[in-house]
Amino acid sequence: MADPYTFELVSPERLLISEDVESVVVPGSEGDFQVMANHAPVLATLRPGLLDVVLPGGKERRIFVRDGFAEAGPDSLTILARQAIDAADLDKKALAQEVKDAQEDVADAKDDAARDKAQEKLDSLKLIQETLGL
Repeated sequence: MADPYTFELVSPERLLISEDVESVVVPGSEGDFQVMANHAPVLATLRPGLLDVVLPGGKERRIFVRDGFAEAGPDSLTILARQAIDAADLDKKALAQEVKDAQEDVADAKDDAARDKAQEKLDSLKLIQETLGL
């Protein structure tokens, strides 16, 4: 069993997680890396992907993150992510419906600004589906 350390996950809206963990695999822009207690100081940018979080006792959580930064040190890891969604909270059917609705929004857009906004939402939803293998 690894020594626990503090992990915080922050999105623009709120603090999503603040708890002790054993390890976190982070999807860095230069490749995935694992953070455990006593990690050397690191600052990294994120790529869209999954955080694999191991809690004390071995329980695991998977969290989709998109855009942001990770700051690791000997006794903590802080991730600032533009978007973060717990994989356990995702409903495959609801996500598929959101993708369909977004595709319709792109097709029905009345101007370039509306089409660009709808396309950005569609791309984000498809990225979530792709990353989670849905």
